[in-house]
Amino acid sequence: MVRPDGFTRLSFTKEEKAAHLQFENIAAEIGLKTRQDAAGNYWAIWEVDQTAPTIAMGSHLDTVNCGGGYDGAAGVLTALAAIKGLQDMKFQPEKNIAVICFVSEESARFGVSTIGSKAITAQLNRREIETIKDRNGITIKQAMTDYGLDWESIEEAALPIDSLESFIELHIEQGMELQETGAEIGIVKGIACPVRLTINTKGMANHTGTTLMNRRKDALVAIAPLINYVQEEALKVNESSEFPLVATVSTIRLHPNAMNVIPGEVELGIDIRSVDDKLKRNFVERIRSFVSELEAKNQVTIEIKTLVDHDSIMLDGKMHARLKQVSEALGYETLSMNSGAGHDVMNMAVNWPAGLIFIPSKDGVSHHPTEFASLESLEKGTNVIMKYIEQEAGNAHES
Repeated sequence: MVRPDGFTRLSFTKEEKAAHLQFENIAAEIGLKTRQDAAGNYWAIWEVDQTAPTIAMGSHLDTVNCGGGYDGAAGVLTALAAIKGLQDMKFQPEKNIAVICFVSEESARFGVSTIGSKAITAQLNRREIETIKDRNGITIKQAMTDYGLDWESIEEAALPIDSLESFIELHIEQGMELQETGAEIGIVKGIACPVRLTINTKGMANHTGTTLMNRRKDALVAIAPLINYVQEEALKVNESSEFPLVATVSTIRLHPNAMNVIPGEVELGIDIRSVDDKLKRNFVERIRSFVSELEAKNQVTIEIKTLVDHDSIMLDGKMHARLKQVSEALGYETLSMNSGAGHDVMNMAVNWPAGLIFIPSKDGVSHHPTEFASLESLEKGTNVIMKYIEQEAGNAHES
């Protein structure tokens, strides 16, 4: 699945729809009942009894621009493979088994992530997002309408709590911990949800050739020290903290962005993550203090806005223990770990017991064409899912 230009299946595009339709075709081939919900998520269900509990699993098929072939897709394919493997074993589940192909997990197009799983868990407010635009000026509302969805009805995708018993997601790690420790399977305890800030600095745009150096209010010069500060301060925090913290100045917008004009306005975007919520919020306060010093020193105006500040998600302890036990019983070197990246499971965990399985991604590369997970790792992840479902959905099967 590795190709030089990667995969580009942005949210609510014909490419994402084509992938979902392929999911539907494969699911139908193995006898699963398929449907699309009001938000665009595709469901494939091994239904044994409409009144029985349902175990759900799945992931997403959309990507970032020029992304890899495993982020999201690995979780969808291993879920389908687990069902096919159980069918081949003549396993007869006592519970319904559902695979969810979530729509629009990535924030690459609109800056809003996990739209499909937010809708399922009643965390999506369409009025709050309807005017958000992509780089081409297309709103989420328009994109979803063009995708074939009824904008006024998307919140009807929300499920009652008794609709599902539990949820599992498999994902590539997108990091190096499994590879560095030699572990074959990771079972995730917590997901580090981000704090995201925008730092807007206003100085004064003026001519680069005629404005003397000591009379300038250069917004870029004023805020530039913050970039190094975030990097260096995060390293210091990690020297003494129990849980890791990562902080990144990841976006910059500069106005007027002309060669012969002093930057008059600069906006930086900062992403801060840790499973320790106190740690990441304390880091925000360090940034605020440092920014105040820069503002006074450079005679510019600096405004800090908090875009996102969510508590990190701790996954269900009992499910974590069961998944770890299953993996170890299969003979796999298994690591309990945390996730620095967000996934659909973090929304599902708000409503239902949820677990997250990691398989190694080569050299920790993700969101890049060279992203890779071995067939062996995919098979091991599938085996963990199969064994878990065997235990949780009944053991009455022929050998």
